[in-house]
Amino acid sequence: MAALKALLKRDLSLAYRQRAELMQPLLFFILVISLFPLGVGPEPNTLQLIGPGVIWVAAILSSLLGLERLFRDDFQDGSLEQLILSGVPLAAAALVKVFVHWLSSIIPLILISPLLALFLHLTEPMYWALVISLLIGTPILSLIGAIAVGLTVGLNRGGVLLALLLLPVFIPLLIFATSAVESAAMNLQYSGQIAIIGAMFLFSLALAPFAIAYALRVSQT
Repeated sequence: MAALKALLKRDLSLAYRQRAELMQPLLFFILVISLFPLGVGPEPNTLQLIGPGVIWVAAILSSLLGLERLFRDDFQDGSLEQLILSGVPLAAAALVKVFVHWLSSIIPLILISPLLALFLHLTEPMYWALVISLLIGTPILSLIGAIAVGLTVGLNRGGVLLALLLLPVFIPLLIFATSAVESAAMNLQYSGQIAIIGAMFLFSLALAPFAIAYALRVSQT
């Protein structure tokens, strides 16, 4: 437990020290969403129609920008190999690193979403459905994404391969998340979609750490 706490503190410190890389996903997220009203026009009904999908697609693409560096520095300086050999449960250590990625890369996107919701003319029910779906759904991006990162960590410029591996996997999450916001726009219940996203999150939380640990061991062989 002490080793995991030390790993958490170290990763949080490193994440907030690398502010330039930390800002890239957030700036990309803001720019993509800000450009859509300019591209499709300021008509509120049109923006409300495409808004949920735009925000979720931007969130997925922004998370991919931050995912590539999840294990990169540890692999390059040899600390990943030391972590595997240290006797610390690798699945637990992977979960800590995924949590740090979500906290440093995804939480800022959720915090900035009220301002971006104004750009897309989202109503209050749509906004709250969006926030709930982001809070429950974005950890899935980090958990599933970390598996692919673990497999490609030893490859030079594996970002394109990472996107090819992950984008098809995230399609079901995108469908249910945007469906929840669209139901809120029509004043319908969206608890069913949120429940499915929650089930996907729990399933990922239960299995992904072990898959990440296996992928990291494979990448070291």
